[in-house]
Amino acid sequence: MTAYRRFRDRRRFGPVQVATYYDGRGREKHTAACTAPGCGFSADYTDRSAAELAAQTHHCKA
Repeated sequence: MTAYRRFRDRRRFGPVQVATYYDGRGREKHTAACTAPGCGFSADYTDRSAAELAAQTHHCKA
């Protein structure tokens, strides 16, 4: 079964997007994902500041 996530409060830091969503247990989570072709970077965090820091310091290898 795939997870359907409704992302909100999206911001872009270069090629990386940061968004907020609720996980399956109703907890608020934040994700950072690189949109560059072939990169594949993505990570989930419990607080927004960590996701934004990851987005700002990400160096794409693609």
